[in-house]
Amino acid sequence: MRHFPIRSTPAIPTSCAPRRARSAGAGLPMAAVLAALLAGCASPLPPITWLRLPAEAPGAEVPPAAPVSHEVWQLMAPVGLPGHLDRDALLVGSGGASLQPLGGVRWAEPLRDVVPRLLRADLTRAWGAPVWTAPLPPGVRPTRQLRVEFSALDVTADGRGVQLQARWSLADALGAAPPQVGEATFVTPASGADADALAAAHRRALQQLAQRIVAAAR
Repeated sequence: MRHFPIRSTPAIPTSCAPRRARSAGAGLPMAAVLAALLAGCASPLPPITWLRLPAEAPGAEVPPAAPVSHEVWQLMAPVGLPGHLDRDALLVGSGGASLQPLGGVRWAEPLRDVVPRLLRADLTRAWGAPVWTAPLPPGVRPTRQLRVEFSALDVTADGRGVQLQARWSLADALGAAPPQVGEATFVTPASGADADALAAAHRRALQQLAQRIVAAAR
């Protein structure tokens, strides 16, 4: 007597599939049934919080500054940012050189776009006169050109502050004098470890950097 091999059907997990899906699977191709069961077992993704840096630094006051009409500043592009900030995740230091994304939190706007814009606004307030970027309006001729490069704009390892490291140079637009060079390293405390508090700390850190640049230039 000739014996024929018996082909076994892959076991289908039934614990996470609805009863209706199991009964509806009769007569359907096996691949379709498996796909429906896997879809039923998948956990829903957690909601994402989209953060933005506010136009004004919360809780920080800018001392009034007298306009300096004889100098016209231009913030040169690009404002340098380290490569790890060129993403939408909010990164938190975990000790040493490692960084971890804060779960469920994303930047609504790339930092490479928002940081130069807000830094220029803070410079304008601290300097007391417009700070321009290219393209310049007709008739505007800068007398000093500012270049800024960030080495860090990171959440601290304890999650309760933002560490900023930056270098800048302020040069005569015609090259008549050597550039003035400066750097800053500081930590801006956050009011908490939640996403909104960390975003506010980022914003205050940019304002503090602008004030230090202007103070050094005076």
